[in-house]
Amino acid sequence: MELNCDVGEGEAAEVTEGLGRWVQRINVACGGHAGDDETMARCAGLARRHGLRLGAHPGVPGAFGRETMHPTTEEMLGWVAPQVERLRRHADAAGHGMGHVKLHGGLYHAVERDASLARALARWASDQPFAWEWVGLPNGCLRPAALEHGLAFVAEGFLDRAYRPDGTLVPRGVPGAVRCGAGAAIERLERWRATGCVEAVDGTWVPLDVATWCVHGDSPGCIEVVEAMARRFAPALGKE
Repeated sequence: MELNCDVGEGEAAEVTEGLGRWVQRINVACGGHAGDDETMARCAGLARRHGLRLGAHPGVPGAFGRETMHPTTEEMLGWVAPQVERLRRHADAAGHGMGHVKLHGGLYHAVERDASLARALARWASDQPFAWEWVGLPNGCLRPAALEHGLAFVAEGFLDRAYRPDGTLVPRGVPGAVRCGAGAAIERLERWRATGCVEAVDGTWVPLDVATWCVHGDSPGCIEVVEAMARRFAPALGKE
């Protein structure tokens, strides 16, 4: 079990540093929806200092990109490929290699909904000379596409987002979509560890087979949440 966080998305430098003290994996915005060479270099250095898993977090250029979208395969790969390469160069310069990719926002969900996009992304990734892990939903389209093409896949759950009964996330524009506070996060993870399930907004229980848990860097109180989680679940997180 591990904690991950999306960083380099315009948060203050002290927030990035604070998150890096407690999580095990960071997903770095790489010049699409957010991020620039300065923030990428800083995040790569943070990963090296704390021994964090470092990954690219490509999004849609020109907007923060959390809205619903339906890109073509060409658009998707045109966004992903240069952003991933850009962060890889910063990771190499920092002496701390890039090990995974997690798509951002609307692009993340577009690929998880559309099997043709997921297969195209997996085909592209399988042709690259790097053995990256791909982070995504446990019940979406990317997981089977990645495994079909021999790619490592890391299934992700969310500690600061509400779930629908089908295991998808409640859209951000819906009231209650973002869950705040360390107490709610700890309760979710304790119940998941006991049952393998999370509670959906309608009170039903949704099974989630995940290996990494995300806290967004722009969620209220994010540092307090990850610190509380890291302290509460230290043995499971390898922090004994």
